[in-house]
Amino acid sequence: MIRVRFVSADGDKIQEVEAQDGDNLLEVAQGAGQPLEGTCEGQMACSTCHVILEAADFAKLPPASEDEEDMLDLAASTTRFSRLSCQITLKGDYETLTVRIPAESRNMQGI
Repeated sequence: MIRVRFVSADGDKIQEVEAQDGDNLLEVAQGAGQPLEGTCEGQMACSTCHVILEAADFAKLPPASEDEEDMLDLAASTTRFSRLSCQITLKGDYETLTVRIPAESRNMQGI
């Protein structure tokens, strides 16, 4: 079991949910009612599932692919700890993951 903590953009709301090994972070977020659109349904053709991870949690993940990095270049409000949640498969050894929801998103499919 993996505990995923979602922190709202303003930091005022925290929601903790349980996920399973192998779950996709975007699907976990959407199932928890988090405001991540995921317009392209995980095809890495938009950046509406952009999240910001805690630094320690970011270091646990495999590096982003070049395609993911390119899409993050188009996302709004990115930081060095930004990832596309559709590209994160949860692993049982993570135990916990803290994810901040950005204040804004940009749908690159409409461009």
